[in-house]
Amino acid sequence: MSTALSCEPPSPAPEVSLPPAPVDSPGRPLLLRTAREVADDLAADAVDRDHAGKPPVDEAGRLRDAGLPAALTPPGRGRGTDWRTGCAVIQEVAAADSAVGELLARHYVHGWDVRFYGSADRAPAPERTAVHGGPLWAGTVHASAADPARGPELTLTPTGAAYLLHGTRAVDTAVTVADQFLVDAVCTVTGDVLLVRVPADRPGVGVEPATDRLGQRVAGAGTVAFDGVPVDAPQVVGVRPPDEEATPPFTALAPSALRLALAHVGLGILHGALAEARDLSRNTPHHRTHHPAALPPAEDPDLLLAFGELASATHTATAVVERATDALAAALAPGAVLDGDQPADIAALVATAESVTTRAALQLTARVLELADTPGLDRHWRNARTLTAHRSPTHLLRGIGDHYLNTAYRH
Repeated sequence: MSTALSCEPPSPAPEVSLPPAPVDSPGRPLLLRTAREVADDLAADAVDRDHAGKPPVDEAGRLRDAGLPAALTPPGRGRGTDWRTGCAVIQEVAAADSAVGELLARHYVHGWDVRFYGSADRAPAPERTAVHGGPLWAGTVHASAADPARGPELTLTPTGAAYLLHGTRAVDTAVTVADQFLVDAVCTVTGDVLLVRVPADRPGVGVEPATDRLGQRVAGAGTVAFDGVPVDAPQVVGVRPPDEEATPPFTALAPSALRLALAHVGLGILHGALAEARDLSRNTPHHRTHHPAALPPAEDPDLLLAFGELASATHTATAVVERATDALAAALAPGAVLDGDQPADIAALVATAESVTTRAALQLTARVLELADTPGLDRHWRNARTLTAHRSPTHLLRGIGDHYLNTAYRH
């Protein structure tokens, strides 16, 4: 006779004990070389694929063939990739195609979410599956509670020896090509918010790709619907704490990890757009609108000034993002012990990286259209606008100010 489940969440560890691993993965050079090869392959037809705007079936296949989804998991014994290397891979791919970079970034962070929210005894199993099977992860884990007026988007109801998952959720990447979805749902019995992983081929899982997006057209955004999807107890990864006061320091790093990974995607847009505009300006200088009889690029003072300003902005954004990356990498390193203030300190650094990168990406991608008026170059601005639309610069700056004045950071 089956025993009904009560939606009791798994007991979270105050600090997840990370498996021993080097600070930087020993396979870093090979992985970065693979990322560059994938980036070169994506760059060759980036304009055509952006114009077509199809679901990323081909792109996901290229990533799988290169082994990147399997490699981009949290580090452990003989598996996974450290935070710095993972972000470097994401940025490399994003410089060629930011939509594919975002798909890879969210996949990587979902692997970390299993550790952030899961108990110490539950994290290793899906990580080993990720390495050996190479599944591509997608989904959305909300940082804030459900809207009381509308109720939860997703609910998890205990029934017999399993659960039933109901509701719909907007997903930013890989909705039609993901192997696993990671989402949070409200237990109908206890009200706890539980994280669950659901294979995409489970009965009752339906997906609907988004169409006519302004940018990030091949990221694979859309909606996933769960119509009474059975969820076994081992698929319940962990519990989302009810408020910031109840959140362990390690779990509190989760929002910063996603935001910083996406900042690396924005940084990839900066580097990719600037390099493409440089190459176009070198080869077709007469396309620049303000100089119909332009001097050669090496002698054009206006062009040199413009690229000097843009390169400087890119270097500045890179330095700020790398500082935040180093801080989060240290917090995620095996054996790191976090105090209650560190997550807020890191969140403020990440917000600064987001603010600087957002402003630079929007300005640079608009400016390069004046320097090299070439079809397809506009995709960088559209991608930057779509990627950064979810984070208000005003909200970011207020959070940074709150941390500076009150040593707190509110997401």
